[in-house]
Amino acid sequence: MKVMVTGSAGFIGSALSLRLLARGDEVIGIDNLNDYYDVGLKEARLARTLPFDGFREERVDIEDGARMRELFALHRPDRVVHLAAQAGVRYSIENPMAYINTNLVGFAHILEGCRDVGVEHLVYASSSSVYGANTAMPFSIHHNVDHPLSLYAASKKANELMAHTYSHLYRIPTTGLRFFTVYGPWGRPDMALFKFTRAILAGEPIDVFNYGKHRRDFTFVDDIVEGVIRVLDRVPSGDPSWSGAQPDPATSQGPYRIYNIGNNKPVELMEYIAFLEEALGRKAQMNLLPLQPGDVPDTYADVTDLVRDTGYCPDTPVGEGVARFVEWYRGFYRV
Repeated sequence: MKVMVTGSAGFIGSALSLRLLARGDEVIGIDNLNDYYDVGLKEARLARTLPFDGFREERVDIEDGARMRELFALHRPDRVVHLAAQAGVRYSIENPMAYINTNLVGFAHILEGCRDVGVEHLVYASSSSVYGANTAMPFSIHHNVDHPLSLYAASKKANELMAHTYSHLYRIPTTGLRFFTVYGPWGRPDMALFKFTRAILAGEPIDVFNYGKHRRDFTFVDDIVEGVIRVLDRVPSGDPSWSGAQPDPATSQGPYRIYNIGNNKPVELMEYIAFLEEALGRKAQMNLLPLQPGDVPDTYADVTDLVRDTGYCPDTPVGEGVARFVEWYRGFYRV
């Protein structure tokens, strides 16, 4: 297939592009390499995919509607995986307009491009953050998610609503994936594992919010990529059992689906830090702090539907995944 991957220099996008290329797909990689975090890391990720004959780089901002429409018309992708977004719960409190412009306007350009060329399937990144104030565990795609706690979460919920509209009106098959705390080699520097590793190796204290009582459904990047590919290969159709009288938020009469994609085994932050200390061979100095605005105490993915429909089975233990990240970090940064 010819697959357009937005965010192709990003953490998940780069790993996904490599897997698609390895199985023989063509990949059109869309990324603007913005400076939200280290551009050098993004360039290094991109350097892994550039040697493939089947990879075409397009350095474009998805907010540029005219250019995105040109690229869809030029490449006419069979399927699209939309991962480009302004990420981060905390940054959305400081700079909300970045989320409006990229996550809402940019996503509208993706939807319009898919409509223009009749894309077979659009898979896009949502987030576990959409569960917001919901405290029912594990988080289920059949739960109501109308109470987000950050603009980032609200933008991802909006993406799901926008996708549903296009599936309903234009019969574009769309699948949203609610990612749960993805980690691993080539990860994002704004995430806890990256920050903790840098600080511990530098002999600096780490800020541990909610006094370390967070629980997160940490999911290794290779398991995430496997799940994304399984979903990409399964084009949704309308659910004949769907009823407007008792609507299921995860399905529709249109070709629309939502899935959680996580490890289904939440780990307390203190245990996660202990795995990191073991991998580094050093103890962490900790500043124990209260819960930050916009954060939720726990995440826990119910992946029943994804397992049933695709056979998804994450199998990387957190201790092993953290050790693999540390091995990559030491090699990449030579520390």
